[in-house]
Amino acid sequence: MLEKLEALCIAFSDFAWGYHLVVLLVGGGIFFAFYSGFKPYLYLGHAVEILRGKYDDKNSSGEISHFAALSSAIAATVGMGNISGVAVAIATGGPGALFWMWVSAFFGMAIKFFDCTLAVMYRGKDSAGHLQGGPMYIITEGLGKRWKPLAIFFAAAGTVGMFPVFQANQLTQIIRQVVLLPNGWTFDNPFATNLSTGIAITALVAMVIFGGLQRIAEVASRLVPAMVLLYVSAVLFVIIKHWEHVPASFALILSDAFSGKAALGGAVGTLILTGVKRAAFSHEAGIGTAPLAHGAAKTNEPVREGLVAMFGPAIDTLLICTMTALSIIVTGVWTNATHSGIAITLQAFEIAMPGLGQYVLIACATIFALTTLFTYSYFGSKCFGYLFGAQRQGWYNYIYTASIILGAVASLTAMVSLIDGAYALMALPNMFATLVLAPKVKAAMNDYFRRINEK
Repeated sequence: MLEKLEALCIAFSDFAWGYHLVVLLVGGGIFFAFYSGFKPYLYLGHAVEILRGKYDDKNSSGEISHFAALSSAIAATVGMGNISGVAVAIATGGPGALFWMWVSAFFGMAIKFFDCTLAVMYRGKDSAGHLQGGPMYIITEGLGKRWKPLAIFFAAAGTVGMFPVFQANQLTQIIRQVVLLPNGWTFDNPFATNLSTGIAITALVAMVIFGGLQRIAEVASRLVPAMVLLYVSAVLFVIIKHWEHVPASFALILSDAFSGKAALGGAVGTLILTGVKRAAFSHEAGIGTAPLAHGAAKTNEPVREGLVAMFGPAIDTLLICTMTALSIIVTGVWTNATHSGIAITLQAFEIAMPGLGQYVLIACATIFALTTLFTYSYFGSKCFGYLFGAQRQGWYNYIYTASIILGAVASLTAMVSLIDGAYALMALPNMFATLVLAPKVKAAMNDYFRRINEK
């Protein structure tokens, strides 16, 4: 019976994350980019000024700054996928997969612009009368109350999809394998080792998430720039140490992107799908998580937050994923079929920094995973509060922290598959609402850019 249930959950996850979802997300991004005339891309310099606080107004609606909102969104997307997911894409699709990740991220920026502009444009009040943003409110305030079942569908999927079982499990295993076991810092019973690690992770997460959005945003604002700087610096060291291979690596990326010679089976179609699928997993444009963060931004100009949100895919995929990919390609470890996932990235770091590389990578992976755990709790609690009332929203954090310990000590294939599938389902109502309301965003965009140009 349990085996059948596990198989059913795995099949559900595979279907939910099927190529139809990739087509929806990438196709939606292409539509939004052309529909906007690519205008938002021309105002990224203006977006930097927004992030620097030039247009901040303490009297505006919202809870957190533009920078804090972006940091929270990036904290959710920059995670283990940026380390292991990229390695999987290159191992299975070849270096050319990175090119198609770039393409997906470029158009993903257009999705973030439309999605997060709507998150501010259509904010609504929760059951406690507090102003909130996110796909639930985009649907009910933008499409109308008759579409509330779609908002409930998103909130239900988000409540389940945000559970941290997978992240907690992976982080626990990496800490045990790379740090604890080699140094003999383990109990005789593996369960006790995992349990103690899980409790430590839970304690760290609890200190942040029970402080609410303000504390999560504050921690994210401090950790995200630090983790990006640390990881990029480490990868740059790897790349500079193998600088003579950089030109050839870029040439290989571009040539392989259209030949598919390095991909399994040698099919260009498989290569393209591998790249765009991994990128969609990474930057999460269209899933609906970003509007939950950006909808809390302190602004009365929706387009400003849409412009700020565009930096998410740029930082997550165009920067972090590219850095990871280059470290793997210039060191040549991607050709080693005996390794997979994070082990490939780990090998690249060890080649460049013998004896030290694994610890640098585990430090980065730990920060990546923790920031994701912090932000997912906020996203999940907002969805939970929408379903069961804002006064009960805090209950979610107790369930959330308990699931971290559960994920640390158990191998829960069925549960992880169920959570992954629910996470993917969030994209369906979110993308539907964004596509339907796209004309509203375009009108607001043209009006805002006209006003900016007149100044």
